[in-house]
Amino acid sequence: MAIATISPVTGEVLKEFDELTADELEDKLSRAAAAADSYRLTSVEQRSRWLNQAADNLETAVDSVAMLMTTEMGKTYSAAQGEVSKSARALRFYATEGPAFLKNLPCDAARVGAKEAYVSYQPIGPVLAVMPWNFPLWQTMRFAAPALMAGNVGLLKHASNVPQTALYVERLFREAGFPDDVFQTLLVSSGRIEQVLRDERVKAATLTGSESAGKSVATVAGSEIKKVVLELGGSDPFIVMPSSNLVKASDNAVKARTLNSGQSCINGKRFFIHTDIYETFLEMFVTKMGALVVGDPMDPGTDIGPLATEAGRDDVVAFVDDALAKGATALVGGKQPDGPGWFYPPTVLTGITPEMNMYHKEVFGPVAQVFRVSSVRDALEQANAHPYGLGASLWSEDPDEREQFIRDVQAGMAFINGNTASYPEIPFGGVKRSGFGRELSDLGMREFMNAKTVWIGVDLADHT
Repeated sequence: MAIATISPVTGEVLKEFDELTADELEDKLSRAAAAADSYRLTSVEQRSRWLNQAADNLETAVDSVAMLMTTEMGKTYSAAQGEVSKSARALRFYATEGPAFLKNLPCDAARVGAKEAYVSYQPIGPVLAVMPWNFPLWQTMRFAAPALMAGNVGLLKHASNVPQTALYVERLFREAGFPDDVFQTLLVSSGRIEQVLRDERVKAATLTGSESAGKSVATVAGSEIKKVVLELGGSDPFIVMPSSNLVKASDNAVKARTLNSGQSCINGKRFFIHTDIYETFLEMFVTKMGALVVGDPMDPGTDIGPLATEAGRDDVVAFVDDALAKGATALVGGKQPDGPGWFYPPTVLTGITPEMNMYHKEVFGPVAQVFRVSSVRDALEQANAHPYGLGASLWSEDPDEREQFIRDVQAGMAFINGNTASYPEIPFGGVKRSGFGRELSDLGMREFMNAKTVWIGVDLADHT
């Protein structure tokens, strides 16, 4: 794929970028290594000030940055503004809480025969981040904020269709006062990720993307004995029980399935509805999905913009067409609209069976699969049969159902009476084929730090 900004609204190529030459890439890697040697010695107080300044600058530029994201990947302008605010929040969170996360962790010195023993958290150096286009700023910030606070250096290989956003992030940190080369954007194709990751100056990697991309990066990282964090696909279950507030649950089901035009790995995609409320919930859900406005993402009246890429739109069309051909029913949507751009309507499907391709995959678009279940146990058995295990949500007021859900759902995150979401304050990550490792919170910062054990013996003078 060419490195270019292509309008999802019209399909027009707006701006193209040259890929880094071999010499240019070598220069950037060399500068990253040099920056890491000095940046690790900066104080946590200084890093905190720079992060706060980056947050200030980001909030000042909210309108222009939001417009840039809308232009490059098609999310609604209001959603893009929200993404800017959320990214600034992450910067401030690590600026405020990071110093505490980086403090030495005391150990029981007496038990190990030492005068003093503790764990010192130290940066490891340049970290490669391979980031996706669906939340082009937030995805980058949830890596960059903890990494820079930790004293690491960032190398961003962003998706090829959001190059202007990628370059903006590099500029943001530089203009906030961070030393040159502490955060650099690499305009390279996916085919050159292996070369960068194998370079001895790059110490680790984090990737958010497809399962196939995760396998590739994990294989290379494993062969080089380098740490990697993977956040891959998700097909999150959204379970609704009779004790729930159906109006609230159906409102949030619509939000879950149409957030970012359905292009979110963490939000509900498979809806498991108890048989006692199935018809009532389904009528609410279908009505609300059908009332959404699809159109120009810059129009305040638009609920859903286009999908980000033509290939992504074509994948959604193929999944839905395959399901319909094999017996599924579209209660709303289900057909690609005519005209320019990569639009797809909100779609609700029933009658999904294991023979259909979407049953085992992630559909990255505003398409909901609805299933009738007899109990929480039934819902969990069907939900857990999927290869992904990122997040899950349950809508219930029953304490026993909640306990069973928390205990038995195979997911990295369990939400009750709320949509799955990411917050700087709590860990984010999945299990099974959704990846491993955690982002955000203190755990996300420490993923790319050396937890160095320090043992200090008793001085001989203490025995005299």
